[in-house]
Amino acid sequence: MSTSLKHSAPEGALPKADGKRVAIVTAEWNRHITGALRDGAIDTLRSAGVADDDIELFDVPGAVELTFAASNLIEASRFDSVIVFGCVIRGGTPHFDYVCQSVTQGVTTLNADRDVPVIFGVLTVDDEQQALDRAGGALGNKGCEAAEAAVKMMAFVDQVNEA
Repeated sequence: MSTSLKHSAPEGALPKADGKRVAIVTAEWNRHITGALRDGAIDTLRSAGVADDDIELFDVPGAVELTFAASNLIEASRFDSVIVFGCVIRGGTPHFDYVCQSVTQGVTTLNADRDVPVIFGVLTVDDEQQALDRAGGALGNKGCEAAEAAVKMMAFVDQVNEA
């Protein structure tokens, strides 16, 4: 998603998501950032009609563990969408590249192989300020955008299943 605008998601009303169940998995690493993403997502899901009782929150240690958690939540057959939040900040070693590749490929594989959309809410940034700018700062809250994507993908699944 572009970050040149405060809110870069496509315009238009969100579909209603009443009765939908959403799991949110949040990495504990960089909690001050991932928690802000999660909170933005919760607000957006509520505004789309998802009841508080239909939003379940889960924590994992870091970004690499997001894929495992999402896979298990899909297997539980209780959720219409899973949103994963993490924040990986570039450091001086190749660790950044390995973590980003792992979680990106993991979520991509789940989306290709499973019937529940997994929304990628992982910030991959060069420094902490870039993350803060995207977690409720100058560039908006990417957590809200992830929740919007979840709502739209749940509506897409409903549309496909009705055809």
